[in-house]
Amino acid sequence: MSPIKLSSMIKRKKKESKSQSKKGTLVIEKRERRKHPRLNSELPLDYSKIDSNEDYGGIVANASEGGILVHLPEELEIGDVLKIEIFFAKELELNSLQGVAKVVWADLATRESWGEHRYGLQFQSIERGSLHKLKTLLKEAGKTHSAKRN
Repeated sequence: MSPIKLSSMIKRKKKESKSQSKKGTLVIEKRERRKHPRLNSELPLDYSKIDSNEDYGGIVANASEGGILVHLPEELEIGDVLKIEIFFAKELELNSLQGVAKVVWADLATRESWGEHRYGLQFQSIERGSLHKLKTLLKEAGKTHSAKRN
């Protein structure tokens, strides 16, 4: 094939490919927007409204240095402030973290039929020493989580 015919054929192919619609896949990477990444957990929780002495129990579904996702038996309002105590075992010894957290979001539809409500709680204050315990707990859980994936 002569160079002129080859050049003409290449130009024709380029025009044809430009006129045809191109199909592809768009992948959008979901990025973590949280200041503090969360780690999944299943820890027991005791809580009470800040102006009440009646304690209730719940479950911490995930935790970070900034807050927790909890499943609670009662319906709360966004803005409610709670006294919380999270229980965990470390080296066969029962430990707890204590602090104050505020309800920042609610998802009442998730398991309402089971009498369980899902809330996002943001820490307002954590008792002295509890923040260190929380960071250590999250660090250890992160190591365990990454070891399970490998």
